[in-house]
Amino acid sequence: MNIAIAIDGPAGAGKSTIAKLAAKELSFIYVDTGALYRAIGLCAYRNSIGSKDVPAILKMLETIKVELAFNENHEQVVLLNGEDVSALIRTPEISMYASDVSAIPQVRAFLLDLQRNMAKTNNVIMDGRDIGTVVLPDAKIKIFLTASSQVRAKRRYDELIEKGMDVNFDDVLKDVETRDYNDSHRATAPLKPADDSVIVDTSDLNLEQSVEKLISIMKERM
Repeated sequence: MNIAIAIDGPAGAGKSTIAKLAAKELSFIYVDTGALYRAIGLCAYRNSIGSKDVPAILKMLETIKVELAFNENHEQVVLLNGEDVSALIRTPEISMYASDVSAIPQVRAFLLDLQRNMAKTNNVIMDGRDIGTVVLPDAKIKIFLTASSQVRAKRRYDELIEKGMDVNFDDVLKDVETRDYNDSHRATAPLKPADDSVIVDTSDLNLEQSVEKLISIMKERM
């Protein structure tokens, strides 16, 4: 029987990085569900569709295909109509688009089966906003990963600077706080810890310590 590990938490908590490293350590498949919403946000942006224009976004869904695949290095890539858009979906602008489109119930339904099917056929570590509460409510292990908004904004800022992007820290912090509010106040699948999740605050932990802590929890509960 396959094992599913759900990791939820707010923007910039380090879910993707930590989950990816933990999956490698445990020989699990890592599934970044946020990348799927980002791909839909990117498609809307490219087509000059407003991030809250629900009718236009629903019409767009009829014409697109979003997939998760793995390259020759076994790294996850996101395909939008067959195009690898992994590097194009990480900008602050697309982050906000992703936050808005993820609040649309039909968008979440559009991606639900894809996410669940990956967990049915593989041992997975899946991260997102509602994995433990909605996508995989029966996951064997549920972790809610968080950190202060200042710490999360600094991490995201450093990441974007390292990629050569011209960003301002205050703008990144504002984006993080806006996403926090939007994600936790949306009507459909709001961001919140599952009742049976382990809450882990990484504000005072570096990356290595965070990974060690999560792997320790996972091994203990497996």
